[in-house]
Amino acid sequence: MKKVPCTNIKDTELVSKSLQDADYFSCLYYRYEEKLTRYIRRISNISDEETADILQESFIKIWKNLNEYDTDMSLSSWIYRIVHNQTISYWRKLKSYGKDNKISFDEHFTNTEITGIDTSDILETEDKIQHIIRMLPENYQSVLILKYFEEKNYEEISDILRIPEGTVATRLNRAKKAFYKLSKTEHISFFD
Repeated sequence: MKKVPCTNIKDTELVSKSLQDADYFSCLYYRYEEKLTRYIRRISNISDEETADILQESFIKIWKNLNEYDTDMSLSSWIYRIVHNQTISYWRKLKSYGKDNKISFDEHFTNTEITGIDTSDILETEDKIQHIIRMLPENYQSVLILKYFEEKNYEEISDILRIPEGTVATRLNRAKKAFYKLSKTEHISFFD
């Protein structure tokens, strides 16, 4: 595989170049790998190995369907949709086979280190947030994670989840209310 220049190339241009020269596909992979890995872990809370498997399967699916990419949608939304669906499918398989009867806490935050600041309170709050999110229904988890962790706008969330923007707004509103209610029952005071 030859080294190709990846910087200063827009996503849509990378798609075109990837379809002509497969070496450019690596640019898409490296551009999205870190964000997608974080996203997979947030919505599924699975091991590093399982996360890598899902990411690999997702990029195989992205490659196979690259010709079908609709340029009316942002590439980011299209890729997130594929990764989201792969992750949810994997998670449902685990659950249906009884291999994962409980949801563990996200270890992502335990690896966070801020120099010169005592992170114990921050980590404790982030753990509590993750705990509450895991208690919500799957459709509420998805919109909260996409909006507040992945910083996606309503249109992007709509594209990723294949639901109307109005439904995104409704779910987000209901998810925030449910989150708030759970935070009170869990005696967490980060809203006060």
